[in-house]
Amino acid sequence: MAAKNEPGNTPVTIKKYANRRLYNTATSSYVTLEHLCQMVKDGVEFLVYDAKTGEDITRAVLTQIIVEEEGKGDNLLPISFLRQVISFYGDSMQRMLLPRYLEHSMDLFAENRERMQSYMKEAMGGMFPFGSLEDLGKQNMAIFEQAMKMFAPMAKGQGAAGGKDEPEGKDRVKDLQGKLDELQRQLNEMAKK
Repeated sequence: MAAKNEPGNTPVTIKKYANRRLYNTATSSYVTLEHLCQMVKDGVEFLVYDAKTGEDITRAVLTQIIVEEEGKGDNLLPISFLRQVISFYGDSMQRMLLPRYLEHSMDLFAENRERMQSYMKEAMGGMFPFGSLEDLGKQNMAIFEQAMKMFAPMAKGQGAAGGKDEPEGKDRVKDLQGKLDELQRQLNEMAKK
């Protein structure tokens, strides 16, 4: 399997042919979506291009990998989340905000996961306390759902969410929410003009 890309290295080029076969130009071999999934997990960056047109189809292929993984019963994306994401398509204002917010949220989630794994290794000597991980997962989902509620009420004219349901001790999320609220206010003013 390919090694993790080092900073400054160019992503691996994958070509997708009309017969739906994927060709890894770095290894000069055909690969499957499972191979690409493993490359993502290994931190190997790649770009997928249509072999005939040269169009970058990386987003579509990554989405296809997610669909395949969800189809295997490894469901990470709640139905309500998928419905909310779908509802934002076609809304140019949300299209500007949502991708950056989701990317930032996933970065924070990954950072928290790494901290928790490190904590478990140090504090528990490799033991796996399910309750603590479950609580962390619930807390992260609550933060994420709260963030998604910030967007949904705006479409209904209720303003940004916040207040009572907000988890305590989440200064970074509060800061981000404040910034998004301010950005939303500015966008609303621009839309009125």
